[in-house]
Amino acid sequence: MKKIVKKKPWKYLFWLGPFLIVAGLTAGSVAAQWGPIPLGLLITGIVISGLWVVWQSQQSQWWRRRSTQAGTNAIAATLAVLAILGLINFLGTRYHVRADLTEAQLFTLAPQSRELVNALPQPVKVWVFDVTQNPQDQELLENYQRQGSNFKFEYVDPQARPGLAEKFGVKDYGEVYLESQDKRQLVQVVNENERLSEVRLTSRLQQITSASTAKVYFLQGHGERPLTAAEGGMSQAVQGLGDKNFTTSPLNLAEQTKVPDDAAAVVVAGPKRGMFEGEVKALQDYLNRGGNLLLMIDPNTDPKLDNLLKDWGVRLDNRLAVDTSGNVGLGPAVPLITEYGQHPITKEFGNGISFYRLARPIETSPVAGVEATPLLRTKPYPNSWAESDLQSEKLEFNADKDLQGPLTLGVALKKKLPATSEVKSTPTPTALPSPTTQGQASPTPQASPTPAALPSPTTQGQASPTPQASPTSTALPSPTTQGQASPTPQTSPTATALPSPTTNQQTEQTAKESRLVVLGNSDFATDGLFQQQLNGDVFLNSVTWLSQQDQQPLSIRPKEAKNRRLNLTSTQANLLALSSLLGLPLIGFAAAAVIWWKRR
Repeated sequence: MKKIVKKKPWKYLFWLGPFLIVAGLTAGSVAAQWGPIPLGLLITGIVISGLWVVWQSQQSQWWRRRSTQAGTNAIAATLAVLAILGLINFLGTRYHVRADLTEAQLFTLAPQSRELVNALPQPVKVWVFDVTQNPQDQELLENYQRQGSNFKFEYVDPQARPGLAEKFGVKDYGEVYLESQDKRQLVQVVNENERLSEVRLTSRLQQITSASTAKVYFLQGHGERPLTAAEGGMSQAVQGLGDKNFTTSPLNLAEQTKVPDDAAAVVVAGPKRGMFEGEVKALQDYLNRGGNLLLMIDPNTDPKLDNLLKDWGVRLDNRLAVDTSGNVGLGPAVPLITEYGQHPITKEFGNGISFYRLARPIETSPVAGVEATPLLRTKPYPNSWAESDLQSEKLEFNADKDLQGPLTLGVALKKKLPATSEVKSTPTPTALPSPTTQGQASPTPQASPTPAALPSPTTQGQASPTPQASPTSTALPSPTTQGQASPTPQTSPTATALPSPTTNQQTEQTAKESRLVVLGNSDFATDGLFQQQLNGDVFLNSVTWLSQQDQQPLSIRPKEAKNRRLNLTSTQANLLALSSLLGLPLIGFAAAAVIWWKRR
């Protein structure tokens, strides 16, 4: 006889729980606010669902089953794995760790680019007006953006946003512009054959963020290197200075008596003839008033600068620097430099290469007030030495005449100039001292030759520094001044001018620094060699340091990708095809046959 089981309709009331939860979520989402009604529905639904879970567990005792425990462990392990993966992705998004294994570090920004973006004073944005987003260009822009929060970029379709394109003056697809506040500048035009260049972007970024331009003068008139694209010219160096926000101009000291006051630096690049005494005197006066000079003097030349260099403890050696360690086919008269001094000009060079075709050594001796730092050092003897016999067909070291390496081919020097004082005073018309004046300087008093100024018994420990008096007068301190020096009084033969008690005097002292860089070669900065290895960096960093613009980065400029294309002849190409299509398979079959024969 079958047992009749009575149904319990009240069990279906538990379905209200999920229904009320869905209703509460829907009401809150539609109303965009979680008021009493959505929260009440959610809480009621959760309570009903919880009671159903408790009642169901009491009836079936499911938590004691082995399958329940296994399922619970699986769920816990899954949640733990998901939490670990989420944490790894969070850390990977927040902290970037990348390894660039390419030889030229193609996917890593150069130190100059990183320093420049990190120190951006105001927001800068790159606008790329193109329909397609090239992955290579986008990766480069993202590398810039990771270096600082002030750098942003955006791709724009000129057809979709014609107003913005008209604002920048866009004429074609692929134009890349740089914007900072109210300044806009074209970087370059990218297309299928030319991608966005880090060199150009960093240069334009430096230009648009710089507040001022510095003037660099190139001395002319003595056979120096031309500034145009002529043979042995320096047009690429001039262009490089322009990219770093410098303006260049030729200078002929035979036509004017002094170096212009707006000169941030003067470059003397490879003079072939000697200078007049007046020209050397003009350069000395320029250095004495805080100027900066770059001398690039080739061998077998005498620019008549010995008197100027002697004041700095520098002497140009007349011998030729020889380097026999090079194996790149440049010859022993082209020293390869891989050792650099600890100086802002060369601090980021590491073991990079720069080379100098026909260079002369430079010797330095200590001079009071001058700080000298070698920049370029050749390898030690026997790999390098200074050769005195330039007519010999075979270069050999002669201990009697030659100088053993290592040799210094470049040196940077700086000299602190005496501080200058500017005295600004505003005396009142009163010409007599007040009996209550204490601790105030006399602004340039003038003593009369007939009456003698007598000291007061109240004068305490005060002397007048460097008085200038006429032969018939004696300048003495004020009778009431205590503990204060009278700055350089000057006497007048007629009257005595004394300070007023309300005199306001300000003394401003400014200390200047003069800088000098001497290189034993100028050929390294000419067209064709300027862009080779670190040659251009040596020149640009030297001028930047000389200009005393400390905000300018001095590290290595960005480098372009190296061309590693292999040009094969038809015979080499056929041999490569035969070896890969026939040779390698035949070797594999032969090895398999040998193994099979040994195992049978």
